[in-house]
Amino acid sequence: MFQEFRAFISRGNVMDMAVGIIVGAAFTAIVSSIVADLINPVIGLIIGGIDFSNMFWVMSGDDTYASLQEARDAGAAVFAYGSFLMAVLNFLIIAVVVFLLVKAVNRVKDATERKAQEEATPAAPAGPSEKEILIEIRDALRQRAP
Repeated sequence: MFQEFRAFISRGNVMDMAVGIIVGAAFTAIVSSIVADLINPVIGLIIGGIDFSNMFWVMSGDDTYASLQEARDAGAAVFAYGSFLMAVLNFLIIAVVVFLLVKAVNRVKDATERKAQEEATPAAPAGPSEKEILIEIRDALRQRAP
């Protein structure tokens, strides 16, 4: 049983998956930081510092709660549309950031592959020069002349 488990773990697919999960977690931290620390403050500045996450509607009609957290702590039934809007906005921002990062990585990868192909492709053999062709024609004509 232990031998089978060791063989399973040592296969390339499991190791690749583990590396992918670890790199994915690190990449998530980078993207989350880009969104939270760089993009959201700029968006907040543009829209006047509006914080959508604290927009809510108390379904019982009681508007005495100062914040969403206060309403939730009191056990009120709240319709937290602001949190949903922020989640959608963050998703769209993260999707754009990931798209741009993947596009940049693919561009670098393609350039590297193109350079490697150019280096691996042998140079085309140089053809005869114009002078060499004219000499061949002259010699051929001399051989035909009686």
